[in-house]
Amino acid sequence: MNREQYKYNSDPRYAKVLEKMDLLGIMDISTTRQSKNGTIVWKLPIRMAHKNGKFIEVASFKTGYVRNQNCGYSNYQLNKRCQNEPEYFKLSNGDYRKFETRGCVLIPIEIDRLEYLISYCLKNYYIKHANLVPNGDFVAKWKHEWELERIKDKHSDELDSKHVYDCGHYERIRDLENKLDTIQRIAEYGETE
Repeated sequence: MNREQYKYNSDPRYAKVLEKMDLLGIMDISTTRQSKNGTIVWKLPIRMAHKNGKFIEVASFKTGYVRNQNCGYSNYQLNKRCQNEPEYFKLSNGDYRKFETRGCVLIPIEIDRLEYLISYCLKNYYIKHANLVPNGDFVAKWKHEWELERIKDKHSDELDSKHVYDCGHYERIRDLENKLDTIQRIAEYGETE
């Protein structure tokens, strides 16, 4: 969204969209030609697991469509889907054949498309891709859960149920606890190791 193009002070919905974009780190990368055509392209701060870590891009079109822009020649619609009215075709024998299709629910008003796009991105990219770390490395959910279980199993005999399994921080906590025990023994009994 080109900040100069819209009058954010006059419409509070655009100001809220701008605020959400800033909060989520979304950048408007629309070209001048796209802006003139009524197209808004956003780049999300989330990298795809494939396509060499390219940032995810989504777009809003004046025609009412909202699309993913990362698939090259076949950018798919992000609009909600609905069942279209059935069509009937007359066959050569006099019977009729019913033909049903699914279509996209178009969003004709631009601000509604932008609000829908933000909510879609939150649900499908920010939440579902939460296991994509900032540098673009993909950590599969099963791998993360397996690593947590491995750490729990490794240290389960040493820990009571009150400890939190903190990935990577457990070793430091254990070292500090050992130092504390040593200091307490020295203070109480004058022991040295």
